[in-house]
Amino acid sequence: MHEALIRSLTPSVLAVLVRRGADFAAAEDAVQDALVEAVRVWPADPPRDAKGWLVTVAWRKFLDAGRSDTARRRREELVGEEPAPGPAPAADDTLRLYFLCAHPSLTPSSAVALTLRAVGGLTTRQIAQAYLVPEATMAQRISRAKRTVSGVRFDRPGDVATVLRVLYLVFNEGYSGDVDLAAEAIRLTRQLAAAIDHPEVAGLLALMLLHHARRAARTAPDGSLVPLAEQDRGRWDTALIAEGVAILQAALARDRLGEFQAQAAIAALHADAPTAGETDWVQIVEWYDELTRLTDSPVVRLNRAVAVGEADGPRAGLAALAAVDASLPRHTAVAAYLHERDGDLETAARLYAEAARKAPDLAERDHLTRQAARLNARRPR
Repeated sequence: MHEALIRSLTPSVLAVLVRRGADFAAAEDAVQDALVEAVRVWPADPPRDAKGWLVTVAWRKFLDAGRSDTARRRREELVGEEPAPGPAPAADDTLRLYFLCAHPSLTPSSAVALTLRAVGGLTTRQIAQAYLVPEATMAQRISRAKRTVSGVRFDRPGDVATVLRVLYLVFNEGYSGDVDLAAEAIRLTRQLAAAIDHPEVAGLLALMLLHHARRAARTAPDGSLVPLAEQDRGRWDTALIAEGVAILQAALARDRLGEFQAQAAIAALHADAPTAGETDWVQIVEWYDELTRLTDSPVVRLNRAVAVGEADGPRAGLAALAAVDASLPRHTAVAAYLHERDGDLETAARLYAEAARKAPDLAERDHLTRQAARLNARRPR
């Protein structure tokens, strides 16, 4: 419980330190030190004002970090500005901080990685998995980003596209990972949609709502994954679906198509089907074609192969899959599914087992292992 509260307060505390003159890298280090102290102290002695406690401790950590004569002189000037214990302002600085981290001095990919680490609360490993790169590579990228912005004034916020990318990755981690950030990503995207009239902001919000509407049906009572085709659609949140579809339709009507609108259109087609068998896979393939044109993403081409397999048959899907990099995460799982659809149970079982060994999390590994066991049980002895 304390760790969840600490995580939710981190962006606001970091924003306070930046506003008070701390450069971003030093502020982030100070906040992290304060969080460690909170985890140690709060279980036995919880503060009355959690945010005020974190701001006070983080500011002191920041001041204590200065070791040079220049830092000591600056610290003497800043000591007078140290926030007194007591209630802290309730303003939500999180979205503003997202924009500040998307600084023009950083490349978009570095800005996204830095924001996910400093504001989103994701670990370096989680960010590396989202980017499909080794953890060491991502650690170096984040370190370079911190060095780049060290000492830079955060008075020139970054662009909307970078912030959208960050929000999308935070939502995905919250939706499928071990840190629940999905609701926070939706809240911030709602704020952004209210402040900026931009079809891609609306497209991202629609996409989040349509995916979030299915969340209750994605896992069984024992915690195991439930594939989309097997989900109880009666558990889908129809109010979120209706809201997402309405937002998407308004965005598409502006005829400024972007990748988030295209992804939301695919999610809407899934949500619109009364049963899995009634899914309009032909139209979904068409939207994947648009998405491929917009992004040329290997993950999009992987998902397109699944859609082609549903629309035109498993062999057509396998042919589309052959053009996708086999080292891509979940490529083996897709191959297993398509081979099963094609009736090659022996190959499918072997590939499911192989995919389970590569799975990024326990729930997915257990699901793929069960798929392999199911097919092995059906094979003649």
